[in-house]
Amino acid sequence: MALGFYGEALRVGVSAIGGWKPFGSDRLITKSKQNVLYEIDNRPALALYKQYLGRFAGELPASGLMFPLELCIGDDKQRVLRALLAVNEEAQSITFAGNVPEGVYARFMVGQVEDLIEGTRLAAGESLQKLGTFKPQFSMLVSCNGRRFVLKQRIEEEVEAVREVLGSQTALTGFYSYGEIAPTRVGGNCELHNETMTITSFSED
Repeated sequence: MALGFYGEALRVGVSAIGGWKPFGSDRLITKSKQNVLYEIDNRPALALYKQYLGRFAGELPASGLMFPLELCIGDDKQRVLRALLAVNEEAQSITFAGNVPEGVYARFMVGQVEDLIEGTRLAAGESLQKLGTFKPQFSMLVSCNGRRFVLKQRIEEEVEAVREVLGSQTALTGFYSYGEIAPTRVGGNCELHNETMTITSFSED
């Protein structure tokens, strides 16, 4: 199903922010196939990933949702997140919820609950800024199901953070997804994101 909005009086502000923090330096993906990562810097991906996770390595694959992979893709070097789905001890590989192309740089990410909520607050503010002087009348929130796993009982704070920024006059709706599609900057290409809050705000004169 597709739904289109149009009109000279329509203003749209879009933002996609995760709130995760870098956990190590950029590394080159040297072997992968679609969404399965085999080697980073010519080293087995799973072994390197476990090295970063430390005590959380024994809780894989569930604990992997707290440590997504960030890719630097495209000619404009957009940063997008990939959520871990499964690990293969025999192949020393990691399966993600989206393609991880060979030849791109990636880095591990980590985040506390407060970081993710602050990311949501920043996303709301960015969608508002793109409307200029116009006030949003309606906002669509799409948050990743992986974020819900990490935030647990504090998940409602995502919506509360958006409400604080956009104000009580803005109608809010949304849902949880297994992937979000949005540009990371104005004029950029739409990309697949994981573990990211995407907000689209609408205003009509």
